[in-house]
Amino acid sequence: MPPRYNPPVPVEPGPPAVQPDRYQPDRYQPDRYLPVPPHTEDSRTHPDRWSPQPWSGAPNAYRPNSQDLGADSLLKRPKRASNSGWRRGVHRLTGGVINPGESTAEERYRNQVERIRQPVLGDYRIAFLSLKGGVGKTTTTLGLGSTFASLRGDCVIAVDANPDFGTLGERVPRQTASTVRDLLAAAPNIRRYSDIREHTSQAPSRLEVLAGERDPAASEMFGEEDYRAVIDMLQVYYNLILTDCGTGIMHSAMNGVLQLANALVLVSSPAVDGARSAAATLDWLELHGYGHLVERTVVVISSVRPGSSAVDMNLLQQHFLERCRAVLVVPFDEHLAEGAVVDLDLLRPQTRSAFVELAAMVADDFPAASGRHSGPQR
Repeated sequence: MPPRYNPPVPVEPGPPAVQPDRYQPDRYQPDRYLPVPPHTEDSRTHPDRWSPQPWSGAPNAYRPNSQDLGADSLLKRPKRASNSGWRRGVHRLTGGVINPGESTAEERYRNQVERIRQPVLGDYRIAFLSLKGGVGKTTTTLGLGSTFASLRGDCVIAVDANPDFGTLGERVPRQTASTVRDLLAAAPNIRRYSDIREHTSQAPSRLEVLAGERDPAASEMFGEEDYRAVIDMLQVYYNLILTDCGTGIMHSAMNGVLQLANALVLVSSPAVDGARSAAATLDWLELHGYGHLVERTVVVISSVRPGSSAVDMNLLQQHFLERCRAVLVVPFDEHLAEGAVVDLDLLRPQTRSAFVELAAMVADDFPAASGRHSGPQR
């Protein structure tokens, strides 16, 4: 028998059932979610037309740009290979397959060299001060100058501005008997770098030195106008000019030295009298309108004698650090104590590292020195 099929019984129509409210998504209205742009003719006639909106982030918010896509950010560079120690040995024995990378000391040195090699706009002048003799001021001038000259590619010169027969010229191999007086006398004929080079001696580090007058028969003291005239000539050919000053701060040349300096290096010894003399120098500078130079001073505590000092070095460094930009201790070194020609290759590793750190500290101020004038500020 065919299957039975019972048609559905018709249902009497009744009142329409109450339909629950259904969620009706709003039509896309970008104006509800974006900042309202200024009305334009197009937005009034076509209110539903969307157009890109301007950047609406915070005024100082960072926005990605094309400068982000450089070699440093996109290229995967291998680790730098070490140049010393077991790391170098492993790298060489494995043909570069295993590269332990640089040590912490190597990374630190590379960072210091990068700071030292920062470009200098124009010339940068560093004056070396000390009210007390025998604390290593001239030695510090030569150590820092030699470090700069050996690690930078530009011209570095140290000038003996000591009116009392300074010894800066005796600490490098003498290539000429010329002094600052001879350079001043030749000023009308200075036309090129080689004209000045005739009056300087050069150390193995490439540091040039302009010696001071040491003739007891000389009747004229090296004064402010002389110093300014020398700097006017040197700044044309040299990027870094270091000035080794005398122990007196009241003589005429010091006025020019301080007014033309970009920064100071104040040298002290780890002894009570040396420390008090250095602090008194800072007091004098602040009282005579050079407080801005005090803030840019790097203090060097130079150990000119072997052995430890009874002075509380932490307290001494803290005193100067509260007044100046940086403080550094240069350890005792037999080669420097000889008082003869300074050769970086003969320094102890700790001493040479100290001068590299000192150079990096001073160089940190290079970018801020552009267009700066260091005259008295009252």
